[in-house]
Amino acid sequence: MKTGKVKFYNSEKGFGFIKDNETQKDVFVHRTGLIDSINENDDVTFSVKEGQKGPNAVDVRLAE
Repeated sequence: MKTGKVKFYNSEKGFGFIKDNETQKDVFVHRTGLIDSINENDDVTFSVKEGQKGPNAVDVRLAE
């Protein structure tokens, strides 16, 4: 599991970006990849799955 911080998330549109703590790169996240509700600046854990337009964060959970 990767760890990161929610950089941006628009709950109305259902997408945003998570900054990966290890690589410092932004990873796209869509509401279909969420397990917990997220907000900007939340610490999260996630996996990465290759999507149509690049890497997507999936199995996104709030960090404990």
